Amino acid sequence: MTRAQPGFIDVHAHFSPPTTVQTRQAVFEASRANNFLVPEPYEWRLDATLDFMNETGTAMQLLSNVPTRHEALRASNDYGRDIVARHPARFGLLAALPTDDAHTAVDEASRVGDADGWAVRTVYNGHSLAESDLDPLWDRLNHQHAVVFVHPNAYAPSTAGLPTPLVEVAFDTGRTITGMLYAGVFNRYPHITFLVAHAGGAIPLLAGRLSLLGTEAWVPNPHGLTAADIRIALARLWVDTAASASDQQLAAAVATFGDDHVVYGSDWGVACTTATSARRNIHALNTTHAISPATRAAIPTRAAHLFPRAIHRAQQR
Repeated sequence: MTRAQPGFIDVHAHFSPPTTVQTRQAVFEASRANNFLVPEPYEWRLDATLDFMNETGTAMQLLSNVPTRHEALRASNDYGRDIVARHPARFGLLAALPTDDAHTAVDEASRVGDADGWAVRTVYNGHSLAESDLDPLWDRLNHQHAVVFVHPNAYAPSTAGLPTPLVEVAFDTGRTITGMLYAGVFNRYPHITFLVAHAGGAIPLLAGRLSLLGTEAWVPNPHGLTAADIRIALARLWVDTAASASDQQLAAAVATFGDDHVVYGSDWGVACTTATSARRNIHALNTTHAISPATRAAIPTRAAHLFPRAIHRAQQR
């Protein structure tokens, strides 16, 4: 069993159950056909992940993986629970929820039970998180005071001939969070902590536009949001630094969400993140002058506030 280490608490780290060579090859070919030109099939490995964590001074990763098929999603959650059971001081689990059906998602939350938090996709099997059908799920998670990690659909069709993880994930996030805002999700479920990937994607760029134009008469606004409501709702969101520790993104994130709602994320565990790019993102975070020194120093370990049970496990080892 690996022991807890001082250092980063990584809220945005992916994993996947063991796969066959044929499955990895099929994903590789589909990715390249979608303009994501990875050089070789990708395989997530626990030993390589622990090596990366030790090299970069990462104390704990909160693991997430949201497969499209329900059966695969349940199997992934079980595998994630097994990883945490074997390495409780190094990993936590953000268990996946199938948000194409609220009752199935509630059942999966009940089945898993003891996850450190929950992971959802912005759009899952064609269903957006802004849809009102999800209210039974939000009701349950609100009662739990749950942390819900919102990740874009990185497997959507590419746009402009460019890979989805480069461009579309940011706009996918922006569309979905804006939809959730106008659906009243953030105001109606104030006890859910929504943690949004990639410094909020395009939301910081949309925030000013929403404040300026979002309450105009020509904008559907069923909950009667005011400009102040929009600003306050967005400021309640949390965001991570995964692939987003540039000066531009950090400055915009702090201006939108507040300097106390930014936590560290690596985006480790997927083909679009290499050890080199992950270290480059850490270097950018450690050296940026776009945010205050106090904020920069707090970001690496701030997620301890969001995941106290996982941190307690680490401290007991």
